[in-house]
Amino acid sequence: MTISVGDTIPEVTLVKATPEGPQAVKSSEYFAGKKVALFSVPGAFTPTCSAKHLPGFVEKAAELKAKGIDEIVGTAVNDAFVMGAWNKAQGSDEITMLADGNAEFVEAIGLTMDGSGFGLGKRGQRFSMVINDGVVEQINVEEPGDFRVSSADHLLGQL
Repeated sequence: MTISVGDTIPEVTLVKATPEGPQAVKSSEYFAGKKVALFSVPGAFTPTCSAKHLPGFVEKAAELKAKGIDEIVGTAVNDAFVMGAWNKAQGSDEITMLADGNAEFVEAIGLTMDGSGFGLGKRGQRFSMVINDGVVEQINVEEPGDFRVSSADHLLGQL
């Protein structure tokens, strides 16, 4: 079953990419007490993710925060080292990267995809969410191959 507006983020372990190295975090604790704009991509350094998705959130970070977002989080089924390198190469200090290396988060929220045809294996779909104190307020899931509703611009228009 796919997560919906009003649902609580399930309890899984994600790994935060930090300058000191990977740091395990519990989703229930991480998303508690703040309003988060979360975006998920099929993979760091992949074409649409690098050319449009991450850059949009970097560009719109100040506007998102001005509309009440406390933190902007990017996630993908990649390890924390890859997520950290992607943020260093193309992101900003305004973006927190949470690695879902074993796809536990996207499985728990029902948003996996099969990228085997591209050599990617099991991945997360492209989506964005607003999570307020652990509860989903907005969710935008892309159709396969699309990039419209999960963009920073679209999410900004929902706030």
